[in-house]
Order: sequence, then C-alpha cells, then structure tokens
Amino acid sequence: MHRYLVFIALVATSFCATAQNINGIWKGKLVMEPGGCFPVYNIELQIQLGGAKILGTSYHYSDTSNYVREVFEGLYDSTAKSMIIDEQKVATFRIPPDCIPCIKRYTLSFHTDGKEEQLRGSWTGKTMDNKSVCPPGTIVMTRILESAFKPSLPPILELRKNELVKEIFVDTGNVKLDFYDNGQIDGDTISVYVNGSPVVSRQMLTGKPVTTYVRIDHRKPQQEVIMVGENLGSIPPNTALMIVNAGEKRYQLYLTSDDKKNALVRFIYEKPQ
Repeated sequence: MHRYLVFIALVATSFCATAQNINGIWKGKLVMEPGGCFPVYNIELQIQLGGAKILGTSYHYSDTSNYVREVFEGLYDSTAKSMIIDEQKVATFRIPPDCIPCIKRYTLSFHTDGKEEQLRGSWTGKTMDNKSVCPPGTIVMTRILESAFKPSLPPILELRKNELVKEIFVDTGNVKLDFYDNGQIDGDTISVYVNGSPVVSRQMLTGKPVTTYVRIDHRKPQQEVIMVGENLGSIPPNTALMIVNAGEKRYQLYLTSDDKKNALVRFIYEKPQ
C-alpha cells in the first residue's frame, strides 16, 4: 500500500512539473482598450526558460505581412505559476504608417485542465518612442507547435551587443575551434552559435577543450561564430581561450562575454593562391 501511495505521489509530482514547463510557442489574442491600431489582434510568444529567467521573442500581428517583432526578458515563479515578461526592444516591424509599435509588460499566469495549457493575464506598455502610454488590455494564449513566422535570431543574440573580436581569412574547408577556460577554472559556461544556429549549448569550460567545427568554402564564404557567456563564473566576466586550427594556420584568441555583450569572430573564405 505504501509503495502504491508513493507511486501516485511521484506521478502527481511529475505531472505538475510537466504542466509548469512553459518553454515553447504560445499563441492567442491580445485585447486592448479603445485607442489602439486594432481592437483585437494576434500575439505569439516564443519562450525559452532557464531556471527562473525567461528569454524570448514576441510577435504582434494582424497577419504575417503586418507585424511587430520584439525581444523580451522576464522572471518565472514556479511556485505561483506566474511570470512577468518585459519586452526590451523592437527588432523589426511592418505596420501601417499611422501606427507605432508598443513595448509591453506582461503579467501572466499558467493554467491547465489537464488537456489544454494556457497563459492568461494582462499587459501595459509605452510606445516605441516613449512618448505615449499604450491602451492596456488582456491576453489569453495556448501552446502551439509551430510558429507562423520564419525562424529569427535567438533572443540572446539580439538582446546583447555582438562585439567583433577578429576577422580571420582562411583557405580551407574545415575550421576546428577549441574553447578552454582562460586562466583559473571558475565555472564559466558558454554557448556557441554559427550564423545564429546553436552548435554548443551551455558547456562548462575546463582544461579540456569544448570542440566544434565550422565548414567554410566558396559556397559559404563567410561564417560568424558568436560565443555567449551563459554565466559569469566565480570570477567575472566569462572568459574563454579559443584555439583556431584552419589547415596549417593556427590562431589563439581571448574572448570575453558578460550580460551586455557576446564575443564575435568572423571567418572569411579566401581562395588559395
């Protein structure tokens, strides 16, 4: 009997943990008080949750040819199943000329009946030029599997400055990249993106290399490698030694990343002499 009760408790705990997983794409209707461009229009939130921190991309749109795309940050309270999300900046927009994008704050809570998952709440905001208050409103969203829009840059690459460290000209197809902790090993964790796509995800830097490869030739003559510091370690900022092996050429670069900037290295194909 005790084993049976423990099993039920574990199942219930597992269900709650699954129900509170807010990662993914959420779509719904955003309703505002009179005064906006549209009384009701679509909204899509693409949420990435790491611990309590939220990053993501939002789309406000009447259709996929009339939209505003923004990047956001937020915090999630897993006990209360609630979150506050703040849009940080407008990434791009295509809307009528008499409209102006609104940068919003969302106060949302997670709900489920076991079949459907919802994020519900309210929002407030200011216009992009910070001159006017947007008419506030309410929002209800459900989880969906696929975005209505083409993939965009990960939010972490849009929220931070991608600071160019070096341009490297190479005449070989395969470039090997090895990342080490620069100096004392202090728990620095990094992710690496190539042309906006993740190739290394949240790997801790040690005395052994974190290795990835970049393919570059006349068909792909330019590749941008961005190192993102996922934390600051015990000795800020997040620093890495990157060893580049490109054919007979070898480069040694020192990369630094913090909560304001990422480190960018650009590889450019150069036809062999």
